[in-house]
Amino acid sequence: MTLADKIALARVRMIEVLGRFGPGTTVGWTGGKDSTVVLALWREVLRESAPDAPLTALNLDTGCKFPEVLAFRDQLAREWGVDVHIVRPEVELNRYPLAVDPVACCGDLKIRPLNAAIARLVIPALLTGVRADENPDRADRHWLEDHGDHVRVLPILEWTELDIWTFLVRENIPWCSLYDQGYRSLGCVPCTSRAGHGERSGRDGRKEERMGQLRSLGYF
Repeated sequence: MTLADKIALARVRMIEVLGRFGPGTTVGWTGGKDSTVVLALWREVLRESAPDAPLTALNLDTGCKFPEVLAFRDQLAREWGVDVHIVRPEVELNRYPLAVDPVACCGDLKIRPLNAAIARLVIPALLTGVRADENPDRADRHWLEDHGDHVRVLPILEWTELDIWTFLVRENIPWCSLYDQGYRSLGCVPCTSRAGHGERSGRDGRKEERMGQLRSLGYF
């Protein structure tokens, strides 16, 4: 499948989601490269199919994100007119054991606040930048997942890291400056470092090994 095929497939999926779930569909935008591609594609679909619909995104600010990611989020949101709902965990970070137990930490700082926000905002469908080749647990996922009160949409599931960068460069889409410093996958500061071998080699290995457990709790 060529990149052109993957772009066309992602657009078909998004158009289907728009028809089924309406303009309340929201992008789960982390500020990373993959979800920024999804945001760009969704922006074009809305322009063509629902020009009066708002471009909305849900962003999770755990309190320990890189400042460069937050600055990129805010700048691009202004430039593109993105209505960003910023979600923060109800946790006292100065007393919290960050990254001691990666599953518990992601549960408290990411998963529970995210699920609560989706329910509170009545988001019917959440578009994510999940790719199948990032982790073995993601290899068998379907592009549309039922999460009870909402669906998770994985429109770029078949894309590779090279596809992402080809698209960003070709379409002149901005990205976070950390990628220019050797980072390949961006998470919270305690669990992210510059990559070695492999796209997610800079992520906490304990979390990567337990991705199946995290996924079952609602992580994406």
